[in-house]
Formats: sequence, C-alpha cells, structure tokens
Amino acid sequence: MKNQYDELKARELVRTYSAVPEDLALRVYTSRLIGKDPYLVLHGGGNTSVKLRKRNVVGEERDVLFVKGSGIDLAGVEPSGFAGLELEPLRSLRYLEHLSDEEMENQLQVHKVFHASPDPSVETLVHAFLPHKYVDHTHADSLLVLTHQKRGEGLLKEILGPRIGILPYLPSGLPLAKGILTFYERHPETEGIVILNHGMVTFGEDAKTSFERMLENVSKADSYIKRKIKGKPLVTPGVGLSLPKNPATSSARFVQTVRGACAFPTPGGKLRRFYTEIRNSPENVEASLAEEAQSICGSGVITPDHAIHTKNRAVYIDAIPEDDGDLQRRVKESVDAYRVAYDQYVSSHVGTQEREREALDPYPRVFLVAGIGIVTLGLTRKAARIAADLADHTVQVKLRCMALGEYQPISESHVFNMEYWGLQQKKLGKASPPLLQGQVAVVTGGGGAIGLGVAHQLLANGAAVVISDIDESRLKKVHSILTNKFGEGQVEKVVIDVTDYESVVEAFHEVSRRLGGIDILVPNAGVAHVAKIEDLDPKDLKRVVYVNLMGTFNVIRASIPIFKRQGTGGNIVVISSKNVFDPGAAFGAYSASKAGAHQISKIAALELAELGVRVNMVNPDAVFGDDQVSSKLWDLVGAERMKSRGLDPEGLKAYYRQRNLLKAQVLAEHVGNVVVFFASNQTPTTGATFPVDGGISAAFPR
Repeated sequence: MKNQYDELKARELVRTYSAVPEDLALRVYTSRLIGKDPYLVLHGGGNTSVKLRKRNVVGEERDVLFVKGSGIDLAGVEPSGFAGLELEPLRSLRYLEHLSDEEMENQLQVHKVFHASPDPSVETLVHAFLPHKYVDHTHADSLLVLTHQKRGEGLLKEILGPRIGILPYLPSGLPLAKGILTFYERHPETEGIVILNHGMVTFGEDAKTSFERMLENVSKADSYIKRKIKGKPLVTPGVGLSLPKNPATSSARFVQTVRGACAFPTPGGKLRRFYTEIRNSPENVEASLAEEAQSICGSGVITPDHAIHTKNRAVYIDAIPEDDGDLQRRVKESVDAYRVAYDQYVSSHVGTQEREREALDPYPRVFLVAGIGIVTLGLTRKAARIAADLADHTVQVKLRCMALGEYQPISESHVFNMEYWGLQQKKLGKASPPLLQGQVAVVTGGGGAIGLGVAHQLLANGAAVVISDIDESRLKKVHSILTNKFGEGQVEKVVIDVTDYESVVEAFHEVSRRLGGIDILVPNAGVAHVAKIEDLDPKDLKRVVYVNLMGTFNVIRASIPIFKRQGTGGNIVVISSKNVFDPGAAFGAYSASKAGAHQISKIAALELAELGVRVNMVNPDAVFGDDQVSSKLWDLVGAERMKSRGLDPEGLKAYYRQRNLLKAQVLAEHVGNVVVFFASNQTPTTGATFPVDGGISAAFPR
C-alpha cells in the first residue's frame, strides 16, 4: 500500500488549523489519510486519538484525550469531530471488573471537556488506557482475510513479526481496552496489536509513526495474500446459474419487488419503506454466479462492527423469474425465512444479556442476486450505500479468504453483542423519521417553476426525489438548486420524453435501479399554445395534447407495474389546471388537453384503488416562478397576456393576484404543499381535485 504521508501537506494543514494545537491538526491529517482508504476503514469505521496537555478554566494543567467522535467519517474529519475527555478519570476505569453500558456511556459523557463535542468513539477506553500519544484503529481488509483463517493467529505472527501482538476477539468497551493494555504492559516493545476478527491498533509518540506502523503491517498482510493467491481463481462457476436475459430490466424488477417485500408497518401504523443500492461490478456479478455464493451469504459479517449496517447474514437469490408473480413468491419466501431466522437469533441471545434488548426490525439488508450482483436496503439512501460498500468489501474479503484457505466465521454471540450494544446503535440515530422518509418521488416537468416547488417540498419532508424533463439545460439548473440545499444524496435527475411511452418505461427502470422503485408520481410536464380555434393549427393542437394528455397517460400507465411489484400502495398527484373548470378564450389547446388529463386521472383513481394507489389532482393558477426558475407556461403565454392588457411583468402578476378572492400570490411551494399532503396519506382521499388558485369562483370543483 502506498504511503500517502506528505510533510508539506501535513504542514499546510497545521497552518489551516492554526487555532488548534499542532498535535491535534496532525491528528486530523493522518486520520484523513486513513479514512480515505476504503481498504482500511469504511463509513465512520475505525477511530483515532491524540493526548494533549490542556489548561482548564481555573488554569490547572491536565491530560486530555481527543478521540474521534462516534460514527464520524475519518475521511473528512475536522478538529471539531474529536471529543475531548479528561484522561485520568477514564484511565482509572481499568481497575473495574465490569462496566455496564449505561455507566460506560455516563463516564464518557461526564468527562467530556466540551459539552457540545460529539459522542466519543465506542473504543474510547482503548485509546485512554494505552500510554502512547497517538493511537490508530482500523478494520483493514487484508488483516480480516487473515484473521478469518483457521490458523489465522499463526499466520499473522509469521507475517507481521514479533513486534505485533495478536489477541483473540474481545467485546468492545472495557473488555477490549483491558485486554489490549494487559498485553502491552507485558510486551512493552509492541508497536501494534491485531484483534482477531476485528481489526488492528497501532500507536506512537507522533502522528506519522503511528500511521506508518499501521500502513506497514497492512501492506505486509496484503503482499502475503496477493502472493499466495496469485493465479488462483477466486470463484467456481455455479452449476445452473446464468445471467438474466436482460440484466438491466431484471435488476429494476427485483429491487421493486424486494423493496415491497421488506416494507413494514411501525407501531403507529405508518409504513416504513427502504431505498436500495445495486453494486454490479464484474467481480460482484461473478461472485453472484459462483458456487461460493451461498456460503458468502450464510457465513456472517467479517467484523461485528458491520452488523448494525448489514445484519449478520445476507440472502442469496439464485435466479430472477421472468414472471412477476413467480418473482414475488420467491422473494417473499426468502424474506420470510430470513425474518424467522433473525427472530430466532435474537431470542437465543437476548436471554444471555444483563438487560432486555429491544429487537430491531428483522428484515435483511444485503442480497446477493445471481447475475445482478449485490443489492442492499437502507431506511435512508445513506444507509443503503453504507450497507452496499460494506457488502462489496465483505464479498471480496471472503473470496480471498476462501482462496487462501478455509474461512472461519466469527461467533454469532459476538456479532449479537455488537449489533445490540447500545453505544453502537447510537450511530444509527433514534430520531423520528421525516414525514416522507423512505419514499421515492418522480416529478415530471421538473425543469420548471412548479416542478422545482413540488420537488423542494417533497425533499423538505424527507422523500428522495427524481426530477425529469426533456429540456436538459433547465433540468440541470433545477437539479443544481436542489442539490445545493438538500445534498446530492437525495436528488436525482433523468431526461424523459413523456410523449414516448418506451422512453418513460426505461426511465422508470433507471429510477428503480438507482433508488428501488416509485412511491409518489407527480405528472407535471406540460406545454401551452395561444390561438383561437379558427386559428389553431391541428399540428399545434396535437403537440399540446401529446404532452399534456398523452404524457400524463404514459407516466401513469408506466408506473402501474411498479406499484404492483412493490405491493405497498402509493400516490399519484397530477398537476392539473384551473383551466379544467374555467377555461379561457384562445387557450383551447391547453384547456382541452388538461381537461383530458384530468379525466384520465379520475379513471386511474377508480382503477388503481385496489392496489392501494391514490390518484388526486391539484389545480393551480398563475404560478409565475421567480428569477431563478421561470414558469415554462408563462414564458410561452406571458408576452401575449401582457400585450393584450397593456401590462408589464409585475403588472401582470398583480392583475392575477387581484382577480382571486384572497388577493393572494400563488407560489410553486403552495402547489408542493398540497402534493406533500396527498403523498403523506393524511386523509383517506382519492379522485379529489384541490384548487391552489387563491379562490377563483368559476373554477370551484363541481
């Protein structure tokens, strides 16, 4: 492994963080080097620390341990990501025989130097007990390959040499910290310690030494593995396993189905849905078609730290049937079997605990699917991606371990203790989820003002949103606005021509491959044309009808197979128009096409109710947009309206504001609020029309 330590860059970072002690800035630098290497740590895994002398508020000098905050990603850690704790009170805990979870958490909290600093790492006591200034802890892939060998301890001693200690697996917290300290005190020449099935700790009096000791020993392990398995095939092709006829379509069908099979109700009756992530690298597809696939799924995590993200076991799916009914049955059987096994796993271990543990949901997080690769689930998109990254590394570690010798899984009891350890579970967070978390929304016409307003409100309420449009430049602009506010993880974009049914179907497959399916569909794409009937060119009428009516029909129709595979209901909220009930002269093409879309939506409400899919309509009026994103409709008709009334742009807005009963300006976010209302199932409503027009009496729904 290449040593990325650079003295110039280290000094530069010290200057950047001149407001903090130099030793802490150097701690940040090497922590980031560790965090940026996925073969050392992943997603908040691993932890680092430095010990400093600090004066307290009355001027007394004391030793302070700065340790990485629990769950914080080392790759981008800031000085504020380290929790400062008074060192001596923590060191005195070594003399205890036992420390409950509650008391350990209490000790970590009461000895924090700054009340607002993050929760300290769950391995804080390891860092506190060791006497060294710098301590690094990682879960390097190559070491996990070796520790899972039947003769792993002997191999590690042979490869790493006498200055590296080897310990059996010990539970995190006080037992691990005491075990490491005891070994070090007996062998003070030790430069690092490997904990079987867990990871490695290295230490030193400066940041560079501790980091390079880690890198040196991981590199030794890596070189040994590469030498021993060179030329060996990592997989044996499985008998009767093959790629699906159309992997892309099969992937979309599978994630839609598995997402529905794993959705579950909360005690309050709200349905929790998962997002999905697919990892279909050639290596993962090859593993999914291998004789070893079943063993990979059934042999547990490569380190117990992963269990809170992936659970201990994965599910293997050896084929994706072409028939949707067969696929749903196969997935349901696999998920049901997993749930039963998980409940048994919990019940068999919870009785051995010192206190009751609340069972987590029993649904799998990782699937290995023949011909597709890895599919993971997460209650958030971040959780799905973390599970996918961990699963990706798990597959490769196990294959190399099997090629090297015989894979030895870690004890299930150790995994349970870590999965149900309160301090570990805190990384997942316990806050109530946002209103629409877990749901995937697709908004057509996403490049316009209403599309932006609807997407914004859906995102603000926790949904993952896909905006679509045929105009790529406008789509990119809206996507940029939304990602700047909500982050790239929650917003996707895809180009769709709603007049082309096959384009819509393929786009919805792409949406599913990215996120898992569709729960909220907002048909919003529309165009307008101004002409009296006698002047209306049939070609212009047809163009408007194709976008406004056929476009709505196409996206609704293409969504139905997805709703069926998911089996969890859903919402279609059609952005209709005030003109459905109150059309205007010279606006026949728009008004008639919108009326047709409105009517087809009512029919959809009748037909899709049996699937639990609600279809409702929103009738906005005079939504102009703003300086950032204009309304495409008003871009088309605004000039004519201003000319006919002798008004400037602001005068036109005032005219429409004054004509409604409330004298209100109608904003795109108002339309978005109604979409959120319908999408959150706050009332048992379908087939309804909701005006957002400030009150136009002629447009009252009848």
